[in-house]
Amino acid sequence: MIDQMNRILLFLLLFSACLTACKKSTTAEEKIRAQLAIDNNIITNYLSAHSLTAKVVDSAGVSTGIYYIINEQGTGDDLYTAATQVTVGYTATLLTTGKQVVSTDTFHPSYALGGTLRGWQFGIPNVKKGGTITLYVPSHYAYGPYPQPTLGLPANAILIFKITVYNITN
Repeated sequence: MIDQMNRILLFLLLFSACLTACKKSTTAEEKIRAQLAIDNNIITNYLSAHSLTAKVVDSAGVSTGIYYIINEQGTGDDLYTAATQVTVGYTATLLTTGKQVVSTDTFHPSYALGGTLRGWQFGIPNVKKGGTITLYVPSHYAYGPYPQPTLGLPANAILIFKITVYNITN
């Protein structure tokens, strides 16, 4: 009987030790918010250091942390949807190093807007056909915590996209 009580006591002691040793895990949402705060600080410091005035993309009254500058508005009254085909020319630059990682100088690819990076989905609709926009995209709205070795991008890369919208097809 005493042996059984000792086992129970030992089990309870080990169980309580495990509970106190466990840390509260961070949820994915908390990690995303923390990284967005870091990215936002880096982007706003960059804009300030380069004397750039940019607007922030708003989604249903909530700031996304995606900043943009309209270089040329473009013309037309096209409506953007997820299925809208956009033909674009663009360059992508790593904000922290200034290294250009992609350029479409020699061709102009077309994409369904809903199949592009979330930063593009929020940013491109701010210009019209023929327009040019510069997007400052936090990592969460680009490739997130996933490095892109073929592009030379580390995890949580903040990107600058200079995009010209050549055509819009619905």
